[in-house]
Amino acid sequence: MSLSYFYIESFDPSQQSITLDEDTSYHIVQVLRMKPQEKLQLTDGKGNLATGHIIECHKKHCTVQVEESRFQPQGDRKVTIAISLIKNTSRFEWFLEKATEIGVTEMIPLLCERTVKERFRYDRMKGIIISAMLQSQQCWLPILHQPVAFGQFIAEDKTEQKFIAHCEEGNRQSIHQYIGALANSLICIGPEGDFSPKEIESALQQQFIPVALGKTRLRTETAGVVAAVLLKLS
Repeated sequence: MSLSYFYIESFDPSQQSITLDEDTSYHIVQVLRMKPQEKLQLTDGKGNLATGHIIECHKKHCTVQVEESRFQPQGDRKVTIAISLIKNTSRFEWFLEKATEIGVTEMIPLLCERTVKERFRYDRMKGIIISAMLQSQQCWLPILHQPVAFGQFIAEDKTEQKFIAHCEEGNRQSIHQYIGALANSLICIGPEGDFSPKEIESALQQQFIPVALGKTRLRTETAGVVAAVLLKLS
């Protein structure tokens, strides 16, 4: 049986013991009812993974003795998904969770012409991706950016291989032809009403490649997950 995973903000490989924050300590001691000498694993989301055992079971400052620590390099294939915020916040949170489980490297919320603006609760969103990272037992936490205007984003992005998925008729290529040949890639996913023609044209002028994700029209959050699977796992 695999050991339980927990998140720590930072980690020094020279540390012999680690005192956990109050929230994590409470979860270990009061919720999971873990006892002294029980083993667990800790990650800082930056590739470091420590294995240790509990030496002090306190609900506010649980302490772990480090037995072993190692660094796990990030995978060669890095995927960034820039995706419009959507009206239904729970659906956007679902996307963040699933994209994290798949192993997406960065997620950038977009504010497009047709985005229905909702409050973006960054701390809550980050908590969701931390939980998804731990659940899927990974050591790399995706970078979650603050929302950015679409026009500003495409003007500043320097990714070599970048795509825009949209539903307009025209010269769109199947993303499948690029799968497997990309080390670093970025894809933009639009809001419920799709990108506007002006936004699409602006992206093309910035060397974004127009692509289709399949033959059916997908919800924003579904398109984001499909793109993540195709670019990261195929």
